[in-house]
Amino acid sequence: MNIKIPGLVAATAMVVASTVNAAAPKAEEGAKNVVLVHGGFVDGSGWQGVYKILKKDGYNVSIVQNPTTSLADDVAVTKRAIAQQDGPVVLVGHSYGGAVITEAGTDPKVQSVVYIAAFAPDKGESVQTLIANPPPGAPQPPILPPQDGFLFLDRAKFAASFAGDVPADEARFMADSQVPWGVKALSGEVTVPAWKSKPSWYLVATEDHMIPPPAQRTMAKRAGATVVEVPGSHAIYVSKPQAVAKIIEQAAHGKK
Repeated sequence: MNIKIPGLVAATAMVVASTVNAAAPKAEEGAKNVVLVHGGFVDGSGWQGVYKILKKDGYNVSIVQNPTTSLADDVAVTKRAIAQQDGPVVLVGHSYGGAVITEAGTDPKVQSVVYIAAFAPDKGESVQTLIANPPPGAPQPPILPPQDGFLFLDRAKFAASFAGDVPADEARFMADSQVPWGVKALSGEVTVPAWKSKPSWYLVATEDHMIPPPAQRTMAKRAGATVVEVPGSHAIYVSKPQAVAKIIEQAAHGKK
């Protein structure tokens, strides 16, 4: 599984789907601490909808504001958030945030890791290696050439590639408020993948134009994750907060 900026990976279409229809129990029946990690080009504010649902259901929720400058820096910020929790943690990552939780999730407080349309690297892999060599026909995210070591998406194409099912006004705001994504963050290699020792869940966004769904399924299968597939764009954590909160709550209670 390999990617190269600006193209994103495609992999063999392995169908690994698991539907869970039961309503998730309340927080008191499982881990009550959730730490949410955003990906590249955005900040933690996109988690607001998920945050509100989890808080209503009784969870303690912390949102990491990654600098997205390097994997090491982002892991350090995430570990500080984990350290502040008073018990077991469900660690959740979107997109590049998946690489962050893969590295940070070995922390003893982390009970489980949840990938939301996210990268799940193995040992020695980085986002950069996962996105190398896209095959013909793979989606081409509109990533602009690096500026001073940072990347941006073309604002005019942001909505179509990243947030196709987000209301137009909100998608425009996301495009205009982009956070520079450091090239060093893409090249940071995972040392010990959390999914090898912690239970993992994976939400596949089936209409994702940033990380192709077949690649998401392949990473999820490799991680042995419990998989749920939901129609939605790469910004599914913004557009479908109920579905995202549901899989997080299932992870909190170990519901396969």
